[in-house]
Amino acid sequence: MTILAFAGVQLVPDASLLIHILLILLMIFILNRTFFRPINKVLEARENQKRTNLTEAERILLTAKEKREKLENELLQARSEGYKIIENARKQTLTEAQEKIQQTREDVSKRLAEEKAEINKQIETARKEIANQAKELAEKLSNAVLN
Repeated sequence: MTILAFAGVQLVPDASLLIHILLILLMIFILNRTFFRPINKVLEARENQKRTNLTEAERILLTAKEKREKLENELLQARSEGYKIIENARKQTLTEAQEKIQQTREDVSKRLAEEKAEINKQIETARKEIANQAKELAEKLSNAVLN
């Protein structure tokens, strides 16, 4: 204390120190009530709103992701069904074409056989006719030679 006394500082406890402490506490209380609490409430409300919006955004994002996956699966199924339908139509068309080709071949073979039979019949008829004409001619010649 002697050092402080030489420096000209006097430490005398009086009521002013206590009044300053009470004024500071009163000021803190008043500022807290009038200024800091409303600001803290607004900040807390904003934080809650931010959390709510973030949660809602995550939920919407998850829902959108699920819907996208569902639509992608439906698209894959639709493509698969489309390819199956196209493949079945191609196979059916190919089968029908082969059946028509086979039917045409059978018709051609049948007609060819009928035409061959008709030609053979005409050949046989022509032979008989030629044979008859040859007999008639031979008879005429023999009659002409004998007469």
